Amino acid sequence: MTAARTGTVTTRSAWHDVPRFQVRRFAAIAMAEAPALAEEILCEIQREYPHLPVVLDDSGEPMALVGIRRAIEVFVQHLEHSEGRPTVPPGVFQDFGRGEGLNGRSLDSLQAIYRMGVRLAWRRFADIGQRVEIPPPAMYELVDAGYEYLDGLVDQSVRGYAEAAARQAGERLRLQRRLMELLLAEHHRGDPTEAFTERAARIGWPLPEKVAVGVLLRPAREAMAPAVGQGVLLDMEYEQPRMVVPEPDAAGRPELLHRALAGWSGAIGPPVPLTDAAKSLRWAEAAVRLMERDLLPSGEVLYCTQHTEALVLLQPEELIDDLALRCLAPLTHCGPTHGRRLAETLLAWLETRGGAPEVATRLGVHPQTVRYRLRQIRELWGDEIDDPDRRFELELVLRAQRLRGELGAVRPRR
Repeated sequence: MTAARTGTVTTRSAWHDVPRFQVRRFAAIAMAEAPALAEEILCEIQREYPHLPVVLDDSGEPMALVGIRRAIEVFVQHLEHSEGRPTVPPGVFQDFGRGEGLNGRSLDSLQAIYRMGVRLAWRRFADIGQRVEIPPPAMYELVDAGYEYLDGLVDQSVRGYAEAAARQAGERLRLQRRLMELLLAEHHRGDPTEAFTERAARIGWPLPEKVAVGVLLRPAREAMAPAVGQGVLLDMEYEQPRMVVPEPDAAGRPELLHRALAGWSGAIGPPVPLTDAAKSLRWAEAAVRLMERDLLPSGEVLYCTQHTEALVLLQPEELIDDLALRCLAPLTHCGPTHGRRLAETLLAWLETRGGAPEVATRLGVHPQTVRYRLRQIRELWGDEIDDPDRRFELELVLRAQRLRGELGAVRPRR
């Protein structure tokens, strides 16, 4: 312990003023009693924390005992020489922190153990101080040095704890990714249930009956992973991150995801049995492709089940386009603007199955205009317009064109 300086004022260290022969006597007694003190501290720790594992070194001695004894000896040597801050013994206390992390205990319990050790050590040092007649101010200074030393021990333990936590998190992510790869595989050899169970157990993930698979679009390149909760499997390694949502219809699940995914966009596929997770993924990927083409709303995470029409009609583009060429051939010679108006009128009529007034209300035009267009439609398609199969095909292609923005939107029914 050295003299403390504040500005130009120098405060003399009480410990520094203790005669050297007293300091040497104190240090000699403390070093001699260090093994017994270390055992006393370890016994008290084991009494208070009976579940702490005892790890032995190569010689069969508890590593904790070795570490405590070494810590006491280093501190006493520092007291004897009064040179700078005591250096914490490397390795051992970092290992303690690492062990706490690997065994799932908190740093609070570790710090409580250290405080107990300092308290017991102080009692022994106070007794030695009385025996060699160390002045009280110097002993008070010794307490401050002890807690400063404790800070160094805690720093090492925190470092070890953080390393263990990082390794555990990395291992969990690796195992979680392997589970997701298996869940989202298109084909499985035989019944995959046993493999699901084994991999899920390794990360403590209860197997759900149903899942929904999501595909996300990053709001920024370095966006932090959304806090979707431990129950949701999330893999951020993909360019478009994937997630597996267990029991997606469970109470509170949609609300939790809505809050967690604020600021993200993407799509969540339909709920499916666990073994069909790849099917849910396919629908989510299809929805994201449509979002990227501005054919589905972007800027949020949408549910495929709420956009079934768009997914069904916009996915098989080539088939719908070919059907449109055949079904809408009568409009070829009507001109772009007039042909579009006739198509919108035809779709409104097919959807309402009503007369001119209802179609006119849906389109926001005069009923007489609708009557004129319907007569033209009948002239263009003839008797085919009364065929149920042809009407169904027409409605399919016209709805698809409206979803693409090629036809105008209609007024909602009241």
